[in-house]
Amino acid sequence: MRNYFQFSERKTSFKQETIAGITTFLSMAYILVVNPVVLSQTGMDKGALFTATALSAIIGSLLMGVIANYPIGIAPSMGINAFFTFTVCMGMKIPWETALAGVFTAGVLFMILSLLKIREKIINMIPEDLKYAIAGGIGFFVAFIGLKNAGIVTSSEATFVTIGNLKSAPTVLAIVCFMITIILLNRGVKGGIFYGMVLSTILGIVFGVIKAPHAIMGSIPSLHPTFGVVFGHLDDIFNPKILAVIFIFLFVAFFDTAGALIAIASQAGLMKDNQIPNAGKALLADSMSAVVGSILGTSTTASFVESTAGIGVGGRTGFTSIIISACFIISLFFSPVLSIVTPEVTAPALIIVGAMMATQLSKINWSNLAIVIPSFITIIMMPLTYSIATGIALGFILYPISMIAMKKTREVHPFMYVLCVTFIGYFVFVI
Repeated sequence: MRNYFQFSERKTSFKQETIAGITTFLSMAYILVVNPVVLSQTGMDKGALFTATALSAIIGSLLMGVIANYPIGIAPSMGINAFFTFTVCMGMKIPWETALAGVFTAGVLFMILSLLKIREKIINMIPEDLKYAIAGGIGFFVAFIGLKNAGIVTSSEATFVTIGNLKSAPTVLAIVCFMITIILLNRGVKGGIFYGMVLSTILGIVFGVIKAPHAIMGSIPSLHPTFGVVFGHLDDIFNPKILAVIFIFLFVAFFDTAGALIAIASQAGLMKDNQIPNAGKALLADSMSAVVGSILGTSTTASFVESTAGIGVGGRTGFTSIIISACFIISLFFSPVLSIVTPEVTAPALIIVGAMMATQLSKINWSNLAIVIPSFITIIMMPLTYSIATGIALGFILYPISMIAMKKTREVHPFMYVLCVTFIGYFVFVI
């Protein structure tokens, strides 16, 4: 075991890796609550979603630990689950069963690209500034959803959006949860987001905003409503709308994983000559997880940036991921407690995760107008159109046009022109 995970080489121990695994689990455990809340709005069974979320995290983290030997936790991706629910299912009126088939197809393509080792080449074709804009834009979109779920922001006929009723009990609970979580995170408490939700749920029960659970532990919710549904809807993927969705699933998953791997490998001191060792194996584990997750019945999985919490306390090997997986196994038996958590309690997690994602915006070259406009449109149109796909598409149309106007055509990869034409076609023929 020590030799397989290279404990000596990476200067770690069983104790250190175990503490790191538990820390990372606490930092990402909120996904057990948030993912079912987000995806259930499509009509999917909330209990099955809880089980699918936990199982995908168990299998994904295990694959990452055993195959790639990285201290990374994998679970359904924040951002992609929002795209799945609010853009694909609610916005484009695509049934969740068909959308899952799209996730499965994107996962298979992701796996093939990883096996052929061409994924990195594709990523390198996309300008870095647009990658950061996409990450930051998704952060704004996720935060906007959190503000809406909390009741802090609501619709208005006069101004489209306005401040909500801050005196309503659920909204007050969301604000209190937000404050508690901010204090915990600023005090350096590992798993602050998770603890914030726990404390707020207790407060909600005490003051009658949330109904008390009927039990602490219970049987694992059935996976039957979602398991294997993708196989009955694979014929649906040839619809032009679904093909566009598959592309976006694949595209966003690309940058989700790449960004997480770079951040995690850098913090853990695993980068060598500005490259990530075993990157191919890590990408393969990630793509395999996405395929498994879609079969179980959840949106695309991805490497969690929250894994940096465990790395911060000493996680250096895949054994950390094994511990993360074990923690998710234990969590399967606590569905009665987790099922009572309301959107108001999970809303602060969405807002804070969105804020963390938005930090990528600092890396954009804001002094170059040809980059500023496409990046800004990518970012702002995601929350304003309630669609990640629309933001990405508009940014990828404007970037080549801006560079042509600046007479910098040679600085644009030919693939970007292909994407520009593709997305114009998307707006003309699909939307």
